[in-house]
Amino acid sequence: MRKKKIFVAVTNDVSTDYRVHKICNYLVNKGFEITVYGRVLPNTISVDRKYKIVRKKHLFNHNFMFYAEFNFRLFFSLLFKKYDYILANDLDTLPACFFVSKLKSTNLVYDSHELFSEGPELQGRKFVQGFWRKLEDFFLPKIKKAYTVSQSIVEFYDDKYQNKMGLIRNIPLKKDILEVEEVSFPTKNRTILYQGVLNPGRGLKPMIKALHFIDNLDLIIIGYGKVESELKTFVVEEKMEERVHFMGRIAREKLLNYTKKATLGMVLEEPLGLSFKYSLPNKLFDYIHAEIPIIAGNMPEISRIINTHKVGVIVENYKPKNIASTIIKLLNNDTLLSEIKAHQKKTKEILCWEKECEKLDYYFKS
Repeated sequence: MRKKKIFVAVTNDVSTDYRVHKICNYLVNKGFEITVYGRVLPNTISVDRKYKIVRKKHLFNHNFMFYAEFNFRLFFSLLFKKYDYILANDLDTLPACFFVSKLKSTNLVYDSHELFSEGPELQGRKFVQGFWRKLEDFFLPKIKKAYTVSQSIVEFYDDKYQNKMGLIRNIPLKKDILEVEEVSFPTKNRTILYQGVLNPGRGLKPMIKALHFIDNLDLIIIGYGKVESELKTFVVEEKMEERVHFMGRIAREKLLNYTKKATLGMVLEEPLGLSFKYSLPNKLFDYIHAEIPIIAGNMPEISRIINTHKVGVIVENYKPKNIASTIIKLLNNDTLLSEIKAHQKKTKEILCWEKECEKLDYYFKS
């Protein structure tokens, strides 16, 4: 029997997009033949996967010209090949995927990694945000099979378009592929960890300021992104060079070694637009699986996980003194720390990709 073919389009870095990787792995194991179409990005890590990866160099890598070029080239890549399914990841890949699916009567599935038109980088940019909203208004009511990453985003889109998106959260594998190695942090102090993309609105500046009010706790930052140099300058301005440690980019296969070393994990996303407000960051689940207590902002989806599963504590606001006070109370409460770790041990058996991925069977029939 011929294997069914799925074409997966993504503008993110294919080598580090864990959600795309987990979904592709699951579909390969279900008997599908997968081709992932992405782009060449600076510092992209070479990866060896069970599915085919095609990465194209682009003339433009930012703003409108990039999206126009990407979708133009994506359209013609799809037009002359036959696939059983097209999986479009996020709104920026959707135009080409949608029109080819209509022209060739191919099944289209849409994975919305975030509330795209309400992202923090669009706040205050009325024309650009209006453009993405118009794209959502045009495409999303017409797509029959779509899913997203949090219940709040499901409800937002359903209220607006009555499109009944599914929910597939970006949860780690219980039995993840891990290259076990001895690792260490560049400090002997207790540590609070941030891991993820270094973009605006991640709560890093308030956390750096909070260190002034906490003894014997250093901040470890793992990741890269557009505000990395700005953050390094900010650390110097705050005279925190000895207590904030940038460890750069670490391959997903090795990351858990570092996550488990931290004392605490921070999920202090700030409410910069509805996309952040309704987000359910990957690192929240990574910390649960690593069994490190979590300091979290009071966002609907994050609070839902923290309160339901009792895996951390929530800060009342993002003032540095308040963040520091919350951390100090937690670190001084050995009973609470032990209870949180016990809850995390149970929770990671429930919130795992092995269970979450089964929902994909509704969207892709082998």
